[in-house]
Amino acid sequence: MLTRIRNGLLARKKEVVFPFSKMKMGIAQILEKEGLIAKVEKTEVFPENIKVELKYVNKEPVITSLKRVSVPSRRMYVNKDQLPKVRNSMGIAIISTSQGLMTNKEAGQKKIGGELLCEIY
Repeated sequence: MLTRIRNGLLARKKEVVFPFSKMKMGIAQILEKEGLIAKVEKTEVFPENIKVELKYVNKEPVITSLKRVSVPSRRMYVNKDQLPKVRNSMGIAIISTSQGLMTNKEAGQKKIGGELLCEIY
């Protein structure tokens, strides 16, 4: 999912489409809420897909870097004291917690940790 968004931004695509999963939808909704992508919608026809409309300012992508942190071969977990500050709090990290997906800022406010999925700035 992150690679498709990254490639779409580099190719200056208006939108990208990828297969649906609850995790991908949650990440896309966080990106939309943070203002990093323009719009997210789920297609209802089989097979279900997620359509993400990418966001640009002056023909430059809003997202400059997408980095996957926790991978299947090396999971990365952080507690409430180890929550990362991405680019001096200019970016966000997405964390999978027991209370669902959230940004590093939300996890810090709730004082919970979890699996560090990705960093975006």
